Amino acid sequence: MNLEMLNLLDKFYALIWPLLRITAFLAFASIFSIRAVNLRIRMVLSLAFAFFISMQIDIPVIDPLTGPGLAEIFNQVFIGFAMGMIMQIATAGVVVAGQVVSGSMGLTMATLIDPNVGNVPVILGLFNVLGTLLFLAMGGHLIVFGILLDSFNVFPIAKSLMTQDVYGKMLAWSAMMFLASVLIALPVLMTLLFVNVGLGFVTRAAPSLNIFSVGFSAMLMAGFVILWLALPSTVGRMNWLWVQTYAQMRALFLG
Repeated sequence: MNLEMLNLLDKFYALIWPLLRITAFLAFASIFSIRAVNLRIRMVLSLAFAFFISMQIDIPVIDPLTGPGLAEIFNQVFIGFAMGMIMQIATAGVVVAGQVVSGSMGLTMATLIDPNVGNVPVILGLFNVLGTLLFLAMGGHLIVFGILLDSFNVFPIAKSLMTQDVYGKMLAWSAMMFLASVLIALPVLMTLLFVNVGLGFVTRAAPSLNIFSVGFSAMLMAGFVILWLALPSTVGRMNWLWVQTYAQMRALFLG
């Protein structure tokens, strides 16, 4: 009985360490942490991947109730958190772009209920759907899970990721949120800027004209037309953003 209990305890220690990393990644990653991917799905995925990893690599026996065990818990959670935050920053770029475009078109108050996020502007909802569909269409879920599984070879259990180099790369990657939002929203913003300039000339030429009613209609119509015309380039920029996200994850966790 004692031998069976010890064997069961060793299997539990071999399963808990990859389970912590995978669970932290699914909890913080942008696509996998939404309400559509509920807790049951995330737990089943975590257990399946952890069981597969525990059979493929050698996992040292570390008691989680000791000092080194607690440090290893934080280390595994941090690795999963770092991988999830890379995806969160990429998704935040799409969110900021949608908010900026909605505000420039005068659609800030026009919101819809997204069951995964809550009340969001309509353009932000469109960008979220485009980004998620593009992520799935290009096989992003397979790519990130492949990087996650390969990370156990580069950063095996008991190897720390909490280094100054990793912190610097994560901080530098956070700038991608603003770069991606500017690139995605740039066609609409530049067009609406010229529309605003034209409305300024119209206001000076005809001061009696009600510029608020005319300007709102012009901004709304121009915004939708340019958004429709720039949709292929917008999808291309989102595709570039996801490719950069995969490259950043590979550079950080696979070398």
